[in-house]
Amino acid sequence: MTSTALSVTGLTKRYGGRTAVDQLDIELPSGVVAGFVGPNGAGKTTTMAMLLGLVRPTAGTGTVLGSSIDAPDQYLPRVGALIESPAFYPALSGAANLRVFATVAGHDTSGIPSLLAQVGLEGRGDDRYRSYSLGMKQRLGIAAALVGDPDLLILDEPANGLDPQGVREMRSLIGRLSETGRTVLVSSHDLSELEQVCDWLVLIDTGKSLYQGPTRALLDGVVGGLAVVPPAGRLDDLRSLLAARGHQVSAEDHRLVVDVDGTDVADLAGEVNRAAFDAGIVLVELIPLRTTLEDRYLSMVQGDAR
Repeated sequence: MTSTALSVTGLTKRYGGRTAVDQLDIELPSGVVAGFVGPNGAGKTTTMAMLLGLVRPTAGTGTVLGSSIDAPDQYLPRVGALIESPAFYPALSGAANLRVFATVAGHDTSGIPSLLAQVGLEGRGDDRYRSYSLGMKQRLGIAAALVGDPDLLILDEPANGLDPQGVREMRSLIGRLSETGRTVLVSSHDLSELEQVCDWLVLIDTGKSLYQGPTRALLDGVVGGLAVVPPAGRLDDLRSLLAARGHQVSAEDHRLVVDVDGTDVADLAGEVNRAAFDAGIVLVELIPLRTTLEDRYLSMVQGDAR
């Protein structure tokens, strides 16, 4: 496997006068679980379709697993994908559907029981597909994408339409897939879910790139404040102490939030801790309030990224 799973430059797709993907650059390392982030209509599905050879790019160059995107037949045998809703035969069982899929694709069918177990369908493989819940259908779709043991897995909105329990199950499944060493590109507009499972991010809006790189690199440098929890009964004392030292402080339930205001959060935490200790207040907690992926994304869309 190459060190770079996929790399595209200037990827563009126009439909008449509408530009769905606009000069998009992506560099995705091998072995990461990458979140493809953007609201509905941002160009995620169109981009994935171009990577899979389903849509011809208007412009742009690139490679997937070391082969040119102009020759998708060279890399598609090593790519598994779930794009939009999976399509299976309703009257066949889950296992039978996978056997049909594997046979048509020229893959061995002996690993189907382990695939069903991998996606959490162990014991349900003999049930007819039409009896499956939406979450089970999505998991069977991922099992189909895993037939042939691909190096790159592309999942388009795999949790779309699922209830909260189904979303949690899908997040757990993607987390397990991350342990296999393959590269996973998963798109979603549910940023809180991606934040929990992805170690790499590709952020786009209106078909244009906003950010790509490690998740922590995007979020760690943005702190919304320092949460300070004093012992019971000392909240007002600590608030007056910090305000007297020139800090902007607000109260939230049993804690204070100190405005970082450009100060290094570690230095601020040390200063607050020393001031409290000198006043005889032993703090219970000091917690940097780091921004969420949703907050960070919205700030970038609005042009406030720093």
